[in-house]
Amino acid sequence: MEFATDHLLTRALLTLNVLGFSLGPAIADFNRTHATNPLWTPHARFHVVWQVLTYCGMGLIALALIWAGGQSAVLRLWIAVALIVSVYLAFFATVIAMPRYGGSLADTNGVPPFGTLRFGGKAIALDTNLTLFCVQLVLLLIAVLAI
Repeated sequence: MEFATDHLLTRALLTLNVLGFSLGPAIADFNRTHATNPLWTPHARFHVVWQVLTYCGMGLIALALIWAGGQSAVLRLWIAVALIVSVYLAFFATVIAMPRYGGSLADTNGVPPFGTLRFGGKAIALDTNLTLFCVQLVLLLIAVLAI
């Protein structure tokens, strides 16, 4: 396979985005806080494993699109961007819809907050997923502008 060497900044930033939605959840979710969490129902654990494995498969496809050389390289970058956007758009849509289905960004026995931000004298916990995915969106925007 011929590897592309143009648009290196874009390719590197898109690669970070792909790792953020594929490898990151595999590391974060295949443990006692998610996939083997005894407080989760077996069916919920099934869905989290399926979801993470799906993201890993999508990630492999996106990486091939990002780094393959030859004709239509820029088109493949845009297809990879579309895959990445679909994952992050679904994440943020799910966050916005949480009140409708009783969802939560974290469990009490799950991943602790990324940190705490003080705003107007009030402490605001920064959810790890939300914080990291917001950073990913900034990286994605820079990547898209660099195409």
